[in-house]
Amino acid sequence: QVQLVESGGGLVQAGGSLRLSCVASGRIFSINAMGWYRQAPGKQRELVARITSTGSTDYADSVKGRFTISRGNAKNTVYLQMNSLKPEDTAVYYCNVVMMVSKINYWGQGTQVTVSS
Repeated sequence: QVQLVESGGGLVQAGGSLRLSCVASGRIFSINAMGWYRQAPGKQRELVARITSTGSTDYADSVKGRFTISRGNAKNTVYLQMNSLKPEDTAVYYCNVVMMVSKINYWGQGTQVTVSS
């Protein structure tokens, strides 16, 4: 199993920046991809960004050019640098990992990001 602990959410004005962090513990050597999803009130959870064990990245169109995902040197940490934040980025952000062989998904508890206009 893998446990995920997120941090870094908060309240920011439009145009501001936040950096989310997620630390994984447990079977971290079996992790393939790590990523961030978000869910706004009344909407479905959606992919924001993900990064694979080889460093390949994928972004939602709505955040391209503004958000950057990266992994720490120890490979058990994933970051999401969010710049030029917009009110529509307001959501609960969830850390996600996908295991290499089983493809099981693990989720963090979520961290609230609120962008005021």
